[in-house]
Amino acid sequence: MAVSDLGGLGAKEGSPVVHNWTRPNPLPVLLPWLAVLLLLLLKPNRCAQAWWIWVPVACVAGAGAVFKSELGFIPSSLQDMLGGTVGAVGFGVAAIWLIAGYLGWKHRAVAWVGTLLALGGVSLLAFVISQGLEGIGPEMFEGMILLAAGALVISVAITLAGLVCRGRYGVLRLCLWLITALLVIWLLVTGPFFVFAMIFSSGNVPVLALVGTVLALAGVSFGVLLPFLILSFVNAFYRARLKDLLHVGREADPPVIAPVTQAQRLLEVEP
Repeated sequence: MAVSDLGGLGAKEGSPVVHNWTRPNPLPVLLPWLAVLLLLLLKPNRCAQAWWIWVPVACVAGAGAVFKSELGFIPSSLQDMLGGTVGAVGFGVAAIWLIAGYLGWKHRAVAWVGTLLALGGVSLLAFVISQGLEGIGPEMFEGMILLAAGALVISVAITLAGLVCRGRYGVLRLCLWLITALLVIWLLVTGPFFVFAMIFSSGNVPVLALVGTVLALAGVSFGVLLPFLILSFVNAFYRARLKDLLHVGREADPPVIAPVTQAQRLLEVEP
């Protein structure tokens, strides 16, 4: 019951309200983590080095929580949506790193489709679970659209970065081309919306808003990828996975030497 001393204006205690509190079910929150665990049980991932994937997953999940806490100037429902998208993309990128053993050195179109499906599917699943059924509303659908666009942009950026770096692979070179690809693709995705907004608002939409949006989206996208890239740079298991996914750094197959026949041996020893 509410208790407050109102002086002579009314009673100090309000009427009691009974509420039965039930402990929330932790299983939905754990489902994305269980999905990563199931992917770790795949045959190509059955080694101790593969379990280091938990480090970037935890980093991105923590960053999503911090990101949400820094958005106090916007409504709480929008905070949950934006923070949930960051954490959800982290689970999607983890799925890419864990199934890269099946996508490595496949045709680039096949690898891109697999990357897009893994990133988009796992990210959307993690996001819907994090929001819950009670979170269904305009913000949730906006988050799903943002995640779908992010999955498309990140998967294309990874493919393009691998295509550019196929001749010369390097850590700095890969990061620079990945950032460039993210900036260009996010500009192509968001640009038409700003053009339509300028047309219908008689040119009142500032260009700086487009620039700021592109920089923010590209920065968040690269920020989610960065922990997984660092893992690949320092971990031999995931470094090989990343090179196979990008189609870079593969050594040429040794030449096939035909066996020497008995007749050839006789010809060699004849004067």
